Amino acid sequence: MDKINFFPDNLNVQNQKIILRLDFNVPLRNNIIIDDTRITSCLPFIKKLIEKKAKIIIISHLGRPKGIKDPAFSLIPIYKYLKKKLQTNVYFFMGNIDDEIKDKFSYLKEGEVILIENIRFFKEETENDENFSKKLASLGDIYINDAFSCSHRKQSSVHKITRFIKKSFAGPLFKKEIDAINLVIKNKKEPVTCIIGGSKISTKIDVITSLIQKINNLVIVGAMANNFLIYKNFSVGKSLIEKNTKDIIKKIYDEAKKNNCEIMIPEDCIVGTSFDGDGKNKNLDKIEKNEIILDIGFNTLKKIKQIIDQSNTVLWNGPAGYFENENFLKGTMSIAESISKNTLENSLISILGGGDTLAAVNMSKNKLSFSHLSTAGGAFLEYLEGKDLPGLSVLK
Repeated sequence: MDKINFFPDNLNVQNQKIILRLDFNVPLRNNIIIDDTRITSCLPFIKKLIEKKAKIIIISHLGRPKGIKDPAFSLIPIYKYLKKKLQTNVYFFMGNIDDEIKDKFSYLKEGEVILIENIRFFKEETENDENFSKKLASLGDIYINDAFSCSHRKQSSVHKITRFIKKSFAGPLFKKEIDAINLVIKNKKEPVTCIIGGSKISTKIDVITSLIQKINNLVIVGAMANNFLIYKNFSVGKSLIEKNTKDIIKKIYDEAKKNNCEIMIPEDCIVGTSFDGDGKNKNLDKIEKNEIILDIGFNTLKKIKQIIDQSNTVLWNGPAGYFENENFLKGTMSIAESISKNTLENSLISILGGGDTLAAVNMSKNKLSFSHLSTAGGAFLEYLEGKDLPGLSVLK
C-alpha cells in the first residue's frame, strides 16, 4: 500500500498560502457552540502555521445545507471563536467562489487566517465538481487535509482539489486517527476486544465481518443486540429492532467461528415501559410484551468488565443503552470507567469512536482517560473495514 504523504514538520511554509481543510462540524444551539472538541483539537496546528508565517485559508463545512446558503448552517460562530483564540488577524469570506477568487484573497499577510463560509453552501462541493475544485486549488500553494472525518466522501475540498495543487499532505490530526485505527487492525496488541453498540446492525455489518478476522472478542450492546437476542429466540417486547437481520447475524456467527472470535451478547438487561421513565433489571426470559430494553443488565456489565480487564486493546463504537435518559446511562458509563481505569493502570490501548459514544462519555462527572478519541464517525468505520477512502487515496 502506498504511503500517505504526511505534512513534514520541517517544511518551510513562510509566505506560502496554505489551504487547510478542517472539520468544524460542531453542534450549535441558537448560534452557540455546544461542544468545541473538534475546534480545540485543530488549534495547535493552526497556531504552529501562524508561527511559521504561513498564509492560512481554512475550508470547513457545517451540517448538510444541500447547496443552499442557509444561515442556520453558517460558520460565523466558529469565526468568532477563532478570532478570540488566535493572536492574529482572522477574516471571514462570505463571497462566491468564482474566477476572481484568487484576487479577493491577495490581501492576506504572513501569519494571518481567513475562514471561508460553509463550503457546502456550494452544491459543486458535494458534486466533486472539477471546475469548482480548480478554483479552490487556485487559492493556495500547499493543500493540507486535517479532516479525516470527511475523507470517506468524494467532495471537492477533500478529493478533486488535490489534482490542481502541487503539494498535498495529510495533517497531524489525520495522522493521529490513522495511527490509532492501525493499532487495532495492523500493529495490534492482543487480546483485542471490540465493543459495538448503537441501533443499526445493517450499517455496521461490513465493519463487523471485517473486524472479526482481526480481533479476539466481539461484544454486542445497545439496540443492535436486540436482533441477536431474537436470533437466539428470546422475546424483546417493544424494543427497537431491525427487520430481516437473521441472515446477517448468521453470517457474523459463521465468520466468528471460522476466525476463533468470541461473540458476547447481553444475558440480562434493564427494561422500562417508556424511554423517559425508569427501569428494572431483568433476565432475558422475563421480558414482557409492553417492555423495552434500554440498557445492559448487571450480569452483562460484570462480564464485559472482565473481558476489558483481560484485553490489551479495546475499540469501542456505540453506546450500550439509551444514554439520553440517565436511568439508562449506567451501562455505557460503567464501560467507559472500566476502559479508562485499565488505560491508566494497565496500559490498555483504548480507542473510542462515534459521536454518540463521545457524547455519552462527556456526561461523566469524572475525568476519564483513553488512548484516542475519534470524532470521525463514518470515515472511522470505513477505514476499520479496510476501505481505501477517497480523501485518503489522493494523499498517497
